[in-house]
Amino acid sequence: MIPKIQYTKSGNLSIAYQVFGSGPVDLVYIPGWVSNIDWMWACPELVDFFEELGKVARIILFDKRGTGLSDRIVELSTLEERMEDIKAVMDATNSKKAILFGHSEGGSVSALFSATYPNRVLALITFGIFAKRRYSEDYPWAPTDEERQKVYDMIEHNWGSGEMNLESLVPSKANDEQFMSWLASYFRSGASPRAALKLTKMNTQVNIIDILEYIKVPTLLMQRTNDIDVKIEEGKFIAERIKGAKFVEFDGNDHLFWAGNTQEVLEEMKTFIRQLPSRDNCHKKRLTTMLFGHVLTAANQGLQSQVLEESITEKGGKIIIVEKKFFVASFEVPSKAISAGISLLNTHKEKAIPFAAGIYMKESDDNQHEPLSHRDNYMITSILSLIKPNRIVVTQAIKHLLSGVAFNFSKDTSILTYQTHQLCTLYHVTDKSNTHVKTSFPYGFSKYDSFLEDVLKIIDEHLDNNNFGVEMLTKETGVSERKLQRRIKETTGKSPGQLITFIRLNKAKSALVEKTDTVAEIAFKFGFSSPSYFSKCFKKEFGIRPTEVVATN
Repeated sequence: MIPKIQYTKSGNLSIAYQVFGSGPVDLVYIPGWVSNIDWMWACPELVDFFEELGKVARIILFDKRGTGLSDRIVELSTLEERMEDIKAVMDATNSKKAILFGHSEGGSVSALFSATYPNRVLALITFGIFAKRRYSEDYPWAPTDEERQKVYDMIEHNWGSGEMNLESLVPSKANDEQFMSWLASYFRSGASPRAALKLTKMNTQVNIIDILEYIKVPTLLMQRTNDIDVKIEEGKFIAERIKGAKFVEFDGNDHLFWAGNTQEVLEEMKTFIRQLPSRDNCHKKRLTTMLFGHVLTAANQGLQSQVLEESITEKGGKIIIVEKKFFVASFEVPSKAISAGISLLNTHKEKAIPFAAGIYMKESDDNQHEPLSHRDNYMITSILSLIKPNRIVVTQAIKHLLSGVAFNFSKDTSILTYQTHQLCTLYHVTDKSNTHVKTSFPYGFSKYDSFLEDVLKIIDEHLDNNNFGVEMLTKETGVSERKLQRRIKETTGKSPGQLITFIRLNKAKSALVEKTDTVAEIAFKFGFSSPSYFSKCFKKEFGIRPTEVVATN
């Protein structure tokens, strides 16, 4: 019998969930890529797995935002937003503490939740998860951009058909026509082609490496040796960075836990669950986001105290230190800290009071009221020594967690990390949550077009990369270069290359007017290879040199 499908709200979105099982502890399953909690009951292998697991735990299933029976969205969602979906479902089912069972990408958000809300997590169990989904020298197991592009192309042209290469996910079931037919249907019912492409691009941006050290709950990581989708080295990499984590390697090459040697997987999970410590065990340390701000003026101007308190408390923050021109506050999650910081920046800007803020993450007591540590003092001092008026900067870890649609991030400067002295990149962050439709087209393009909106967002995300051009834009949009040329020309009257340069110049012009940087700094910030080339392009577009704009203002 299929459990009753129910709904709860996560923000303004409806999230579908089910509850079943008779075990003494709660287990929340966080699915990978896409899911459909209605259609999963049509797969005997998956049903058998969960019914057996339901003997040792009360199972909570849900479809994450944008998939299955939950509200469909066309925008990218951040890991933080997906984490809030877990909390909403737990609240709706009166689950005070639960085991999180994350599969594939679902393991990434489960890891973040475990570090952020450890007192709501009994344990973390994962199967076939990754820490990054984009190749780099320090993480060489992730797919390259070319490999990801092939996935984008597959989704665009063959979504839900027999040409999805699903056999690579479950080689042991490749000749099982009934199972493979169900799997294709499961993906089709889990997301539309557009939603699937958006989710895949979101996954490409996942990077949880910086938060792994903060996971302190009991952890079981499972993976098959020859998993094609997620390399075994990735599981070992993650296990090495979570203190006390148990890593179990199974024979086989299936990425789906309910195919292949499922009984071994099930028994490992059961044993781990039965051996968990008492549920009264409380984790006093958790991942916290710190916001500090400073008024940068020699005049007798200070912080707007009433505005400060309202902005912090409205976003659920707690003020730790407040002086005439300086404050420090803590938040549960980065997005709320950024929103509070932007609100304060805008208020002080209106009053012509130069203000700057920095945001970083740390491990702290759950009450968020502990005094500042040596590391806090180091981070605040280091960032304040480099920060410029009227801007907010965040660390790389925060940028990775919030890659999505809420904020714009551009490289700003770097500091050395506390004690390890590794290079930590800082990013200038601005709000783009209110730019849908109305401000997505600030360049005189009167015709609304969702494809153009996507293109503009992609260009915005690569403004500081002087290697970004038509070829990379083609890969990011997932369409052919010919189609890209035609659609952009129809809507803007410009070629893709001209559009990229046009947007860079307009952004640079705004920065010159605001006097946020020198001409040379602005040139590099917006992707120009040299100040002289920037000046030449600027003069051609606006009939005035950048230095003349600065002098005029």
